[in-house]
Amino acid sequence: MIRLERRAVPAAKLSYVTPVIAVVLTMVFGGALFAALGKDPIAAIRTIFYEPLFGEFSFYYRPQLLVKATPLLLIALGLAMGFRAGIWNIGAEGQYIVGAICGAAVALAFYPLDSRIVFVLAVLAGMVGGALWAMIPAFLKLRFGTNEILVSLMLVYVAENLLAAMALGPLKNPEGLGFPGSRNLTQYEAANSWIAQDLGLHWGGVAAAVAVVVIFVLMGWHVLGFQIRVSGESPRAARFAGVRPQVLVVFCMAASGMLAGVAGYFEVSGPSGQISIDFNSGYGFTAIIVAFLGRLHPIGILLASFLMALTYIGGEIAQNQLGLPAAAIQAFQGMLLFFILGLDVFTNYRLKLIQRGVA
Repeated sequence: MIRLERRAVPAAKLSYVTPVIAVVLTMVFGGALFAALGKDPIAAIRTIFYEPLFGEFSFYYRPQLLVKATPLLLIALGLAMGFRAGIWNIGAEGQYIVGAICGAAVALAFYPLDSRIVFVLAVLAGMVGGALWAMIPAFLKLRFGTNEILVSLMLVYVAENLLAAMALGPLKNPEGLGFPGSRNLTQYEAANSWIAQDLGLHWGGVAAAVAVVVIFVLMGWHVLGFQIRVSGESPRAARFAGVRPQVLVVFCMAASGMLAGVAGYFEVSGPSGQISIDFNSGYGFTAIIVAFLGRLHPIGILLASFLMALTYIGGEIAQNQLGLPAAAIQAFQGMLLFFILGLDVFTNYRLKLIQRGVA
């Protein structure tokens, strides 16, 4: 008989191997899913992982990898800090939406003023909007003891309805002939976030690179990063060390909301271009996979964001070329999180073979 036995010390080396194993298992079981749908599994996996990088039209797809990876990286970096502290912000998608709305609203309020100060103010508005939206579950958790997972998740649906209301109401383009959606911010030079569109680079990519460095230093060498790590690994030890959980809740929720919100503005003023009913594309939820795939470490998250962006681009190619349904690609991405979380069990537990009847 086989049972799980808790390890005396977590297997640190194994925790760095499990993401690779999870990717391999995702390919195997994802291939089986594609085969069940009547598609060639080898061709599907090759299309997803090879075509965007080395295929015939890779010159077009490679810049798109940076476009897709940027919001995932920004959002996942913020989430990772909270996850390391045991604070579970699952509603980054809502904070991403609200940040985009606030940033776009400020930018459009100054239209057609031709000054780059508009861009700065819009970025700040995106940060503040995302942070304030994240403060709602933080406040309710500290004041009434509510569960931040449920509250932050439910606020996503509120944000989606708010997005629809803005696209059809206050932010609707007055010159749009009645169609829903705001003005195109990429055509408003003062609010445009593109740096080099042909390369897929906008100011969000710069912000993401800076965030990787700042969070790497914060988590590795700053006392606040130490408190975050200790609080997540041993809450009781953290209390003895003088860590105030209330402060960590506010900081982690605000930081993750801020990064998600600014990611929303960079997206709406760059790749997306406008506030529309279907502006949100699930980046806030996919970033959870990115955070865990990157082992909640800034460098790991950087690599994981590009891997997940590869599945986005490759998945779209597979849909067009092979006729794979979008739901199959989403299931493929979901398998990655499933295997990551499943394999994480073995960093704290090991399989032990015992004789029947022996305790």
